[in-house]
Parts: sequence; structure tokens; C-alpha cells
Amino acid sequence: MTTATTAPTTPAGSTAGVLARLREQEGRPALVGYLPVGFPTVERSVDALLTLVDHGVDMIELGIPYTDPVMDGPVIQAAAQGALDAGARVRDVFGVVSAVAARGVPVLVMTYWNPVLRYGVDAFARDLASAGGAGLITPDLIPDEAAAWIAASDAHGLDRVFLVAPSSTPERLALTARASRGFVYAASTMGVTGERTQVGGRAEQLVVDTRAAGAENVCVGLGVSSGAQAAQVGRYADGVIVGSAFVRPLLGDAPWADRLAALAAVTEDLASGVRSARTGDSGATTPTRASLTPGDSR
Repeated sequence: MTTATTAPTTPAGSTAGVLARLREQEGRPALVGYLPVGFPTVERSVDALLTLVDHGVDMIELGIPYTDPVMDGPVIQAAAQGALDAGARVRDVFGVVSAVAARGVPVLVMTYWNPVLRYGVDAFARDLASAGGAGLITPDLIPDEAAAWIAASDAHGLDRVFLVAPSSTPERLALTARASRGFVYAASTMGVTGERTQVGGRAEQLVVDTRAAGAENVCVGLGVSSGAQAAQVGRYADGVIVGSAFVRPLLGDAPWADRLAALAAVTEDLASGVRSARTGDSGATTPTRASLTPGDSR
């Protein structure tokens, strides 16, 4: 006699569930906010993350500080180094995940792959799931080399978010779409992360191509720094990912309460942008996810 096995169920607050709810019930994309664990301290990083949640962020992307952050821009590098200097450790991420996930928002951990390897792939997945985490974003891990992570994420019911870029071939887009769960992360420009005066012009086409390759959800990151940009990207993406614009208000030596107030103001601006992405201020409806094509005027 054989015993039937059941695949891990996805938590009610999963990334795909939140994206679907916002799209179907509110007609808008999600605002995804990134901050590193442990900056300026572990306790204060929780304060900052909860400020994001309280002022309009729908999902959290929680970064693990790394000693060689080759894909991060100067703002995030500065915060990550500050966290490391303050003694942040990989294990700290699980307590922070638990504190933020208790608010009912999905919390994805974004990390370079080496810290996960050192911790142990299955052990990391186990501890992340136990803390209430939704999954991992792995910027330097490609699906071809992710067999251990795919097995661990399946075993522990976690989302796995891989990245695509404007340089990705159709074959690479299809492979990434098949391997991802939750959403595919579309890097809107080539190069390192950081705020930009305008979002990469190929972002919309990349989203269209990634959906055509089989992705159910595509969120766009790299470069969004204002509500206007969030509205622009949100007209075609399922989620708008913001990092440097949230980290910047926390840098410097102003009183912590003032830094949190500045973070709240930035968050409200970006949240307003995503909430106006599909319906303009005049109430006129903009093209929806189903009807939008690269040729639509803006």
C-alpha cells in the first residue's frame, strides 16, 4: 500500500495571492518595499519595515547584508555595510521576518546565494518557512543551477523568485517563468540597483515578453524612486519594487524619529503612485493588464 503525499500549500498571504487580490479587487499593482536586515540595528530595521507596511507597502522584500554586493547600488551598499558593521547576522533575518509577517503581509527574503549555501539550503528554507516567510528572491542564482533550492522550496512551501533582464533571450525567459513561483522579477535596466531619473525604456516590453513566455505575475524593479515613476511602471506590471528610495531616508545621522517620518512620507508618495497606476486622477481608466501592449500611448 502506498501513502499519498500532498504538496505544500501556499499561505493565505502568499505573493501570488496578494497580487491576484489587488489586481482583481482594487485594479492595481502591488507596491513591494525593500530594506536590509539590521540597518541601522536589527531592532530599528523592524521599525522601518513596519513603517513601510503602515504607510502603504503591500509586500516586503527583506535583504540580507552581504560583503560583496556586486549588484547593489551605492545607497543599498552603504546601508548593508552599516548593518554588517553593527553586527547583523544571517540568523537575524528569521526574527525580523516573523515580526513583519505578523502584520499579515508577505515577506520575501532577497539574498545572494553564498549566505544560503553556508547556512545550508534546506535548513534555510525550513527556518524561513517556520518564521512565516513567503520565499526567496535570488539575484545571482539562475534556474539551471538551482536544483537544491527548487527542491527545498517545494518541500517547505516557499515561493522562489528568479530574475530576468532586457538581455534575456526568449529561451531564458521561458526557463525562468517555469522555475519561478509567486512572480518573476524583471530588472527594468541593465546594471546595478539604484534610483534613476527615469525608468528603463525596455521595462514594458520585458514585462510583455516575460508574460508571453508563461509568467503569471511580473514585478518590475531597479530604478523606481517617485510616485510618478511608480504609476508609470504600475500601468503594465503586477508589482512595483522599490529599494534605494526607501533606504535613502534612513541614512545619515538625523534623529531616528525624523528618519522614520521621512521614510513614511516617501512611502505614501510611492503608494499613491501605484494606487493611481490604473485609474488617473481624473477618474479616467488607463489600459488594464489584459489590454496593455507596448504600442499603447501613455
